[in-house]
Amino acid sequence: MGRSVAALATVVAVTTACSSGTPAAKVKPDGRSFTVAAAGDVLIHPELVEQAAKDAKKTGKGEAGLDFGPMLAGVKPIISKADLAICHMETPVGKPKGPFEGYPEFLVPPQILTALKGVGYDTCSTASNHTYDHGLKAVRRTLNAMDKVGLGHTGSSRTPDEAEQINIRDVNGVKVAHLAFSWESFLNPTPGKEKWAFNRIGFDAIKNAESRARKKGAEVVILSLHWGLEHYNEPSIPQLRLAERITEDTGINLVIGHHSHVVQPIQKVNGTWVAYSLGNQVARHSSPTGLTEEGAIGWFEFRETTDGKWDVSARYATTLVDIPPELEAGEKAPAGAVEDHRVVDVRQALKDSDVSEERLARYRLAEDRTRGFLYNRGAPGGDGLKELTVERD
Repeated sequence: MGRSVAALATVVAVTTACSSGTPAAKVKPDGRSFTVAAAGDVLIHPELVEQAAKDAKKTGKGEAGLDFGPMLAGVKPIISKADLAICHMETPVGKPKGPFEGYPEFLVPPQILTALKGVGYDTCSTASNHTYDHGLKAVRRTLNAMDKVGLGHTGSSRTPDEAEQINIRDVNGVKVAHLAFSWESFLNPTPGKEKWAFNRIGFDAIKNAESRARKKGAEVVILSLHWGLEHYNEPSIPQLRLAERITEDTGINLVIGHHSHVVQPIQKVNGTWVAYSLGNQVARHSSPTGLTEEGAIGWFEFRETTDGKWDVSARYATTLVDIPPELEAGEKAPAGAVEDHRVVDVRQALKDSDVSEERLARYRLAEDRTRGFLYNRGAPGGDGLKELTVERD
């Protein structure tokens, strides 16, 4: 991976007292360790395609007149520092010049994948209720495009043989498996003869995948789940029940959730961290609610213990998708208004003295509200969830 925990001098040291519940004395001296950054949905609505076209004209970069790099640049200082960075690619991609589609059957520019790789993402989950929006041909096109830019993937497959493979990566000398499952769309379900192309949520299927990962040498297993109810900041009863069963009856080391498009709690369940939903990493819903623009990056540090297990500590960083005001023809934006769609590192944005008071107030709201949702199931107590602090290079 080329990035080591030792190189993370920019990250505030995590004390062993605020760990996953494993006694501090059991952390192995000079043992292996690595960090994981994970974020929520990457959902490219038409307004974001328009923004990428606008940015390409300014930068002269990108492909086929689209550059998503400036849109995501705000999270690069965090994502690029993780030893393993995991995104969730919600939708299939089309061809570089389109045509593209928004909700309800997404087909988005493959140029977004280049930008995700550019800010430091290593691998992505691809199982969602939109995976099959344009059938198997689009699934294959998406995974081919991810291979082309060097992004790993799990959750959907091009062939039955690929469906049996496990995404295992060497992270600082540790074999880490990434699994992904989702509930299936009622609008575009996978045909019976192609069920292998998509990982549907089910405890037995998850447990079996973990078993296969372990047999292939995985020392750590991370699970991405596309689950829950849209626009609810609390996990649903099925989410809670599945989280309880996974953490009780499997050896999965971390659960990362998305789909709700809003932030839900991060909680330790039976000693295992579960991020029920990290909200949106980048999206621009047709009717923004404020909550749909707020997200979180989960930051997890794994440290080897003397009994062959892993001590895991959890941090988070608040993000916000800045959205320009909608203006009528000839109308001018208010002074200090947002000019472009940008994913913002909220903690860093609050340090910007050139930002208007109105925008600072919006960032404070995002910071406070996200903290409240993340902590809503007790994580700041004995669980030890804290805000991530990084310094810019």
